[in-house]
Amino acid sequence: MVRLSKIYTKFGDGGQCMLGDGSTVPKTHIRVEAYGEVDEANSALGLAVIEAARAGAATGAMRDHLVGVQNELFDVGADLCSPITPGEKPGERLRIEKAQIDRIEALIDEYNTRLKPLNSFVLPGGTALAAALHVARAVTRRAERAATRLRAAEPERTNEHACVYLNRLSDLLFVLARVANIDHGGDVLWVPGASREHTPSE
Repeated sequence: MVRLSKIYTKFGDGGQCMLGDGSTVPKTHIRVEAYGEVDEANSALGLAVIEAARAGAATGAMRDHLVGVQNELFDVGADLCSPITPGEKPGERLRIEKAQIDRIEALIDEYNTRLKPLNSFVLPGGTALAAALHVARAVTRRAERAATRLRAAEPERTNEHACVYLNRLSDLLFVLARVANIDHGGDVLWVPGASREHTPSE
């Protein structure tokens, strides 16, 4: 159980912060960057949740799924915040598990059945919900890159499933953004060189 009785502690005023295992590292540490990026992704996802609620009953199930993902992103952050220690027993720390990745993959498959195959890249736009989901997708990709750098630097101390979860989540958010545009004109497609000046053929 988490209990916050005081918001500021002044502990980090010198540029240090405490990880989940009680160790202290600089705020510039790659592990802090990784779970900080996950927090950003969760915050961006919060805007998508609001837009899904505004969109009405048609996106009610999507909103519920996104709220579930927000909770799991806290799990991801807690996982990355606590380095794996030698001899750590299963269940000793909160870790992302394969079952959570499987659930995201199942959602991707479920929503993807509503979509036609793409023959062009998609611009991040359309409805407000689709745009918010694309922002969350892009921030999640950044979080994934940070988590991947962390795992490359500390492979024995970083849970691979946390990185994979972020990868799958970005795919889910892309699919959901496309679904959000189905009833509003469909995908906004990239037109290569659309604004380029063309020289008439001689």
